[in-house]
Amino acid sequence: MSNIAKNIRQYREDHKLTQQELALKLRMGTKKIEMYESGEVIPDTQTILRLSTVLDIPASDLIQSTPIIDTSGVDEEMAELIREIGIKQAKLILRTAKDFSEEQIVKVMNQLYNTQTNS
Repeated sequence: MSNIAKNIRQYREDHKLTQQELALKLRMGTKKIEMYESGEVIPDTQTILRLSTVLDIPASDLIQSTPIIDTSGVDEEMAELIREIGIKQAKLILRTAKDFSEEQIVKVMNQLYNTQTNS
């Protein structure tokens, strides 16, 4: 199976879509989605752009050669949180947080919590 096939399937599952639901959103047959996900057929550029729009991800994420998420070595709670908020948001949070000290993160989290409870 090609990387793009794995990525299409992973992002579809991350968005909690069935193959049928994705096919409807793309206005194509379910068989075509099955063929993309099995690696039997590689989608053309136009289809990759449509997939990226429907799945709300950059097209480059669909064609990247590295695995989207490897949960081996990640505890189950962390993997579940990533699935809940989505890979895109998890990447954004982690990229931002890596530059902060633990003390700064706690301070920001407290500010966010106080803002949320005061709303």
